[in-house]
Amino acid sequence: MAEAEVGDLAVLLVEDSPRIAERLRELLQEHGAHVLAVVDNELSAVRALREMQVDLLILDLQLKVGTGFGVLEALGKRRPPTIVMTNYALPQYQERAQHFGVEHFLNKARDFERLPGIVADMRAARH
Repeated sequence: MAEAEVGDLAVLLVEDSPRIAERLRELLQEHGAHVLAVVDNELSAVRALREMQVDLLILDLQLKVGTGFGVLEALGKRRPPTIVMTNYALPQYQERAQHFGVEHFLNKARDFERLPGIVADMRAARH
C-alpha cells in the first residue's frame, strides 16, 4: 500500500465489491487521496470511523451486511464529509442521503468520472 503524503485526504472506503473497491482505490490514490481501509459491512464501517482519523467517507448503500444508511444513522452528525456511490441511485435514496446531510450522491454507472474533481476540490478546501 502506498504511504500517505502530506496533503493527502485520508479516505475510508465502504464498498462490498472487491473489483469496484480496487478501481476506486487506484483512482483515489492517483488524485491525492490515501485509502486507510476498505470495509464491506456496516459494523466494520462504523467501528473504523470511530477509530480512525478520516477526512472523507466513500459509502456504498448496499453492503454485505447492513447498509450505508445504517452507517449514517449510527454516526449521526459525527461523520466526515461523505460521498455516496451507489448502483441504486433512486430518487428516494438520494432524498434520504440529503436528509443525512451527505455532501455528494453519485451513480456508480454514470458519475464515476466526477470523483477526481470532487477529491481535488476537497483537497483544495483544506489549504
